[in-house]
Amino acid sequence: MGTPRLLLVHAHPDDESLWTGGLTARHVDAGGEADLVMCTWAEGTVRHRELTDAVDILGMPRPPIMLGYADDRRPESAPDAPRLCAASFDEQVRALTAHIRELQPDIVVTYDALGIYGHPDHVHAHRLACAAADAAASTKLYHRAGPAWRVRSLYFATIPEWMMDLLAPSLFPEIPRDQLPGTPDSEIDVTVDVSDLAARKKAGVTAHRSEVDRSRAIAGFLSLPDDVQHKLLSVECYQRRDLVPGGCELI
Repeated sequence: MGTPRLLLVHAHPDDESLWTGGLTARHVDAGGEADLVMCTWAEGTVRHRELTDAVDILGMPRPPIMLGYADDRRPESAPDAPRLCAASFDEQVRALTAHIRELQPDIVVTYDALGIYGHPDHVHAHRLACAAADAAASTKLYHRAGPAWRVRSLYFATIPEWMMDLLAPSLFPEIPRDQLPGTPDSEIDVTVDVSDLAARKKAGVTAHRSEVDRSRAIAGFLSLPDDVQHKLLSVECYQRRDLVPGGCELI
């Protein structure tokens, strides 16, 4: 087969750059197709506008698809919509199934089962992406959502232990290390070197200006020494789950 098509499923604007920005930029630079589904924040909000700036920096060819649910901790993100975790899961699966069947990705990329660090919206997005990938392949489900399409592989972004070891003293000094997340190397299937794209990835993160101003964690990250930032931005780690024999390799 040719270059695989990616569909990224994220919970919040900034996650697409912080966790998968290097992979996305490398993929589209090589001529690959990639689309982004963003679960929270409504079109026209400040973070939607920042998101469109970020995906332009990463080189994505089309605007993000906004599901329009409310961020778990930011009701102003979608004033007329329910929280992502409180809405009908079946309706969400149906909606994402329709996008998968329309876009026909070979690979769906989302968070690991912990949502990288346990945010409920991240965990929910992981479950939603897995359920929709399964549903999209079924000829018995959601007939009005288009013809069945089988995703070949799921890739789950995760944070390795060594990365959390670097971050913990500066960003989370009050939390014991054994209470923080981190995936051991033995449980990581794919490590992507994106060191040549670290500056572009950082530009995608900083395009989310309102979140940089609001988030203690992101502000703390951006205050780290440049060499530490570069090291953290230069690697992306994934767990892989094949849905068909042989699955599909990332570019």
